[in-house]
Amino acid sequence: MERAHVFDAVAARWTDGEGLSEGPRPATREELLRVHTAEHVDAIARTSGRAVMLDPDTFTSPESAEIAALAAGAAVQAVDHALDRKDAAFALVRPPGHHAERDRAMGFCLFNNIAVAAAHAQERGLARVAVVDIDVHHGNGTQWIFYDNPRVLYVSTHQYPFYPGTGAASEVGTGEGRGFTFNVPLEMGATDADYALVYREAVIPVLHEFAPDVILVSAGFDAHERDPLASMRVTTEGYGSVVRQLVDAATNGSIAFVTEGGYDLGALSDCLDVAIAEASGTASRLGAPAPASDHASATARAARALDSVRAAQKGFWHNL
Repeated sequence: MERAHVFDAVAARWTDGEGLSEGPRPATREELLRVHTAEHVDAIARTSGRAVMLDPDTFTSPESAEIAALAAGAAVQAVDHALDRKDAAFALVRPPGHHAERDRAMGFCLFNNIAVAAAHAQERGLARVAVVDIDVHHGNGTQWIFYDNPRVLYVSTHQYPFYPGTGAASEVGTGEGRGFTFNVPLEMGATDADYALVYREAVIPVLHEFAPDVILVSAGFDAHERDPLASMRVTTEGYGSVVRQLVDAATNGSIAFVTEGGYDLGALSDCLDVAIAEASGTASRLGAPAPASDHASATARAARALDSVRAAQKGFWHNL
């Protein structure tokens, strides 16, 4: 409930500044079945009206099935807004989605919202969809759903090793999808400078080479230095810098953000305000973010991450 209050307050500040806001609609069964099995969709539906433990981390309340369908539907709406208006869109949703796999809920996630959104973009005829996951946890569900799909580039910067245990640089995809899973595992303690370096040297060059028709962002803000569940040291300004780079990489203007984790509610609110300001071009309203730290201040963590990424991906991307 407290998280919902944060989202409501962020949305109210946005609409007070003449931004547009729209209520969610539930994802259709057809939209969910593009990325989930029928058995999984039915299993979530059967939790309606009940409190159920799905795994040691994932529980439902009587309303969870309905709210999860709304979260996935909101992600689809965000894609439509980004594509139709050539503009940035945010879906402020809970539960998150990126841990949910085709056939199971996991890590607080019931349906994989960002995967539903990416599949919807493909259904609209887009040839290339990029999903960039900035959550501190690796999005195992998103990775596995698109692991053999060369039309979806999945990029993740995350703490590693850490929950859920996936996300090694060597996980690059399978079959025709080899090279289209792009993991950037960062050791605990990574700073703004580390993130700035791996985005500048690896993530952004690969996005430019892939040339996506739309960029979808799994917008988790739990790498923040105040977050209680992880061990990273990213600041609000650091997140703003990441968002700015991703917005700039969306050369046609089409980019949609779908919220994932973020467990210090003050940090979550601050990061959302900065992210929306950066994405909408109104960052000056909040004051200019501190500039990203320069190359020299990045640590050996970033260098080791880049080495592992280049070793795994060198046969797939020229821009590395």
